[in-house]
Amino acid sequence: MTTLRSLRPSFPSLPSSFSHPIFHTFPSTPCNYSPKFIASKGFRITPRHSTISPKAFNSQYSPQIADSLNDVSIFTAAGEPVRFNDLWDQNQGVAVVALLRHFGCICCWELALALKESKARFDSAGVKLIAVGVGTPNKARVLAERLPFPMDCLYADPDRKAYNVLKLYYGLGRTFFNPASAKVFSRYDSLQKAAENYTIGATPNDISGVLQQGGMFVFRGKELLYARKDEGTGDHAPLDDVLEVCCRAPVA
Repeated sequence: MTTLRSLRPSFPSLPSSFSHPIFHTFPSTPCNYSPKFIASKGFRITPRHSTISPKAFNSQYSPQIADSLNDVSIFTAAGEPVRFNDLWDQNQGVAVVALLRHFGCICCWELALALKESKARFDSAGVKLIAVGVGTPNKARVLAERLPFPMDCLYADPDRKAYNVLKLYYGLGRTFFNPASAKVFSRYDSLQKAAENYTIGATPNDISGVLQQGGMFVFRGKELLYARKDEGTGDHAPLDDVLEVCCRAPVA
């Protein structure tokens, strides 16, 4: 069986949980702002208003995308149903909405760890952190308890409803063969740290969920400030970019 070690011979040994085939195939100061492209499809934050240009809206998401999420119902990690539009203040509240892959993906654990380590900076900016993963609430609790990750920030979307509304990438090619996944090999240290208490027991029972890719979004009320689709497994949004957007968004 192929292992991550065999793909990168210079790596030291990883935990034995990396031997599962699902995982072999994946493959600072926040407020220093400068305008830049921050999304794989060209979303631009402007220096004056921190909004997405009309061109970007037309090519990627409609201005009503937050309204499209209103009817989406997911679950807290504790198993309680919750509507997506109840996750943050829909007037002027600023929220980072991170859609992870499935709860059994080591790259999902890596991103969750990075989000947890950045939570104090989000909190200081008055930004609510929301992380959503593919799987049932009991799988979400596995990640929350073992990583660990704050349960009050973690949600489960077993039917991938939010992922479908946001048209995030899905499929065999994106999951296993996309060139963007190669960048995980430059993050070996963070993967190893995330894997310390990792278990494949967090993998969804519905294996079709492992083909789902994630994405990162920032909302101020119903206004979309930032959007980025993961091109492939492990192709995460740069958190420094996300934090810059949050710092530019005034909190009411």
